[in-house]
Amino acid sequence: MLKKSLIEFIFTAGSIERWNDHIRPAKGFTELDKQAHKMIYAYTLSGLSKDTDRLLLAEGCIFEFLHRLVLTDIKPPVFHRLRAEKGEQINHWVLASLKEDLEEIPGGFYERFCRYYEDPSYCENEKKLLESAHYLATKWEFDIIYPYNTTCYGIDKTHREIDLKLDSFKELPYFDEFVHNENLKSFANLLGQLRFQQRWSKTPRLPATSVMGHMLIVAVLSYLCSCGMSPCKKRLSNNFFGGLFHDVPEVLTRDIVSPVKKSVEGLDELIKEIEDIQMKETIYPLIPKTWQEELEYFTKDEFSTKIQKDGEVVYLTTEEINDSFNEDKYNPIDGQIIRHCDIFAAYIETYFSHITGVTSSMLREANKETYKAYKKATLGGLDFGKIFEYFKI
Repeated sequence: MLKKSLIEFIFTAGSIERWNDHIRPAKGFTELDKQAHKMIYAYTLSGLSKDTDRLLLAEGCIFEFLHRLVLTDIKPPVFHRLRAEKGEQINHWVLASLKEDLEEIPGGFYERFCRYYEDPSYCENEKKLLESAHYLATKWEFDIIYPYNTTCYGIDKTHREIDLKLDSFKELPYFDEFVHNENLKSFANLLGQLRFQQRWSKTPRLPATSVMGHMLIVAVLSYLCSCGMSPCKKRLSNNFFGGLFHDVPEVLTRDIVSPVKKSVEGLDELIKEIEDIQMKETIYPLIPKTWQEELEYFTKDEFSTKIQKDGEVVYLTTEEINDSFNEDKYNPIDGQIIRHCDIFAAYIETYFSHITGVTSSMLREANKETYKAYKKATLGGLDFGKIFEYFKI
């Protein structure tokens, strides 16, 4: 399973403030939220690109996320100049910094991470798509902070640089199609509002992560944990995107915590029914029909492990997929693994706030009860109990 140091490193993204030399909303913007929103844009653009490999796209997202975390204290203009002039040396340093943690991930993850930064011809299309998604997410943030900073030195220069960079992507057919499609822009914008929905809203907590940031944490953990099962490409990709989209209905219903869902018999099922209706009325009309089917596969019964066989969804266990259905043709997704990673992400949120010194009886009790429930958890040959042990209060 994953090393504690790697999980801690990933979670630092929730504490890194963006635009921290500008006036910005009280909620601010974190690197975690930016990377999550970038991936929403990347998924949307990939649906318009015939040449994009979704698994390579997911891996590229993780590679660039980790790379940015190592270098995150560098101001963007300086960062981009350093990469232009000293990119090879910087990449070698980043790869060396992460080698110890990443080499233990099965399936050649670290080797592909190295290739991503050392071989310019590797994942060319996915790299370009992720770059354009990066600037779309940056532009989304900038349009919010710009009215607060019109008198700040250099703000108009930043405005021009972002717009010029976005203009440079218009030669890409999928990018041009996206910017002229109001529905798809509304889809990415609507999901972006999950940046503003704070988790654990009834108790103080640091870092105060959003639903959007939580979705990316779950996606990355689901992907990395799945590497230990020798998954087929489609399964690994689905586990990442299933994790990324598992909380999408909350943009319509807000974050309803588990104790509330379980407080009244049948309430959880009613909430699910309302979420399904809201998805059909609000989100699905914004995207093409084929995307609707995929998004429904990710978000409906999101914690159920399933495959598609003879045109039907079949519910199984992770062990059954390991034994008989670990092939792309079955379109497998491990909802059980996504669920374990979802619970684990909430669990480490209680831990990091506690060690930071911002705690409450709610957080301590949540940590205690979650550990009790998952301290011996195994799934598909993966020892989840081990990583829960890392973050016990």
